[in-house]
Amino acid sequence: MIDKKSQFQNTLSRFTPPHFVEYLTDLILNSKVKFKIVPGRATKLGDFRVKSETEKPTITVNGNLNKYAFLITSLHEIAHLQTYRHYGNRVAPHGPEWKNAFRTLLEPVLISKELPEDLEKVLWKSYTNTKASSCSDIHLSRVLKKYDSNTNQISLEDIPISSHFSLNGRNFEKGLLRRSRYLCKELNSGKQYLIHALATVQLIKPYGE
Repeated sequence: MIDKKSQFQNTLSRFTPPHFVEYLTDLILNSKVKFKIVPGRATKLGDFRVKSETEKPTITVNGNLNKYAFLITSLHEIAHLQTYRHYGNRVAPHGPEWKNAFRTLLEPVLISKELPEDLEKVLWKSYTNTKASSCSDIHLSRVLKKYDSNTNQISLEDIPISSHFSLNGRNFEKGLLRRSRYLCKELNSGKQYLIHALATVQLIKPYGE
């Protein structure tokens, strides 16, 4: 009969780089958390939730991420769990307490020398100036995106301003850049939305063409 650790390792080996399977497995099991791999979501890579004090906290991570993005997102959410267990809801979600927890979890990954050189370099920069997530660090996001299996995808930042594009079944017109996101207008409603520069989009022809 396969023990719980072996089951976790077998599952995680499909989603995270081989060298870090045991590290991530031990973190999850020692954290006593419900860890779920879920279908990809457009709005987030992962999340951490606490329903009640009597239930185990839950971490979910998108199963469509490349292996390096899956690893980093998992560490991000485990850092939330550790911060919650130390401070409850008394601190900001991505404040100094969370940043310290995330750096501690990330350090063994960085010093392992098992990461691609470009990813290790950008992660060291992120380590010294930790952003809220990989999505908040545009440079880290770009490097992570290189390891996606589908390299023919188009990112929002790759298409011209005023282009029309489709995202999650809705059509938009690309506007101006605001930090790491573009202000885009939904064509049907006219409402404005901030969409991440590295969002995968499908280019469509403007109306009238």
